[in-house]
Amino acid sequence: MIIPCIDLMDGKVVQLVQGREKALEGDSPEEMLRKFAAFPEIQVIDLDAAMGRGSNGHLVRFLASNAKTRVGGGVRSVERARELLGQGAHRVIVGTAAFGPSGIDTAFLASLDRDRLIVALDSKDGHIVVKGWRESTNLTAEAVLHELEPYCSGFLCTYVDKEGMMQGTDLAWFRRLRAATSLELTAAGGITTLEEIRALQEMNVHAALGMAIYTGKLSLEELA
Repeated sequence: MIIPCIDLMDGKVVQLVQGREKALEGDSPEEMLRKFAAFPEIQVIDLDAAMGRGSNGHLVRFLASNAKTRVGGGVRSVERARELLGQGAHRVIVGTAAFGPSGIDTAFLASLDRDRLIVALDSKDGHIVVKGWRESTNLTAEAVLHELEPYCSGFLCTYVDKEGMMQGTDLAWFRRLRAATSLELTAAGGITTLEEIRALQEMNVHAALGMAIYTGKLSLEELA
């Protein structure tokens, strides 16, 4: 499955490079929904909430109530996760809150609906990064997949090293992740070509696409 991404910052649809530098702005959320109407699911990330500097809650609510969405960014409480599901989100994505000082926060994860939860394993320089990709942990995605399986229905794994750079992704990393879990796996970060998407599909890995769509490198017609 191909999953187009709508990332929100300052009330706008944007694309960032490695979660830091804004590279471009997209069309309005309404227009993006129209463009992505042919896809079975859309990924919505509130970047301001992820970075702890506000939220785009009204836009998230609009998108979740008008499309089948997986929604993340700043989901750090049970209440917020339930609020998103109540607004219409199909599933919620939890990243930072899945981890505590001593490792996986199993108490928090156990309080969420496993069938509606995706855990984000965003990795940079080989380690999981949290808080809007601004803090690194000593954990690796490969090491924690198995331990996280009882708490979620799938994983969103972002190769942050190449996120937004249009330089391709690390297929070998995703192949190792695929071998480590039987749950649904979604790849993100640097996916640029149809060949990479096909390689991921052959691994039974979904592809979440952002920059390649927004820049026109990959056309919606050939993807849908």
